[in-house]
Amino acid sequence: MIDFIHRSIEMLSFIISMVGIVIVLWGTIGAIVSFFRIKLHLTGGDSLSRDVGIRQELGAHLLLGLEIFIAADIISSVASPSWEKVGILGAIVGIRTVLSYFLEKEMTMERATGIIDD
Repeated sequence: MIDFIHRSIEMLSFIISMVGIVIVLWGTIGAIVSFFRIKLHLTGGDSLSRDVGIRQELGAHLLLGLEIFIAADIISSVASPSWEKVGILGAIVGIRTVLSYFLEKEMTMERATGIIDD
């Protein structure tokens, strides 16, 4: 029974990680397509504000993906807790939290300066 629960938790963690990967890939592919559309002049408008808009959109996807990865790591550590795994999880969560903080800070600064509109 415990082995079944352990495998179920690992599978759940894997599925959540896959959702995070899909979100990050979706944002990355969308940003690449938008970038080339702007640079090839397939869309009109101000190029600078559109570039910043692409960064905003990509940043939002990256932030959501990072948060989902953290959730998957926490769930995974429940399945097989050990001091080594807890240490690795702490390092990963720390790095991802710092990345999330600075991505969010950059997005907030761009909104505050009026470069882009929500």
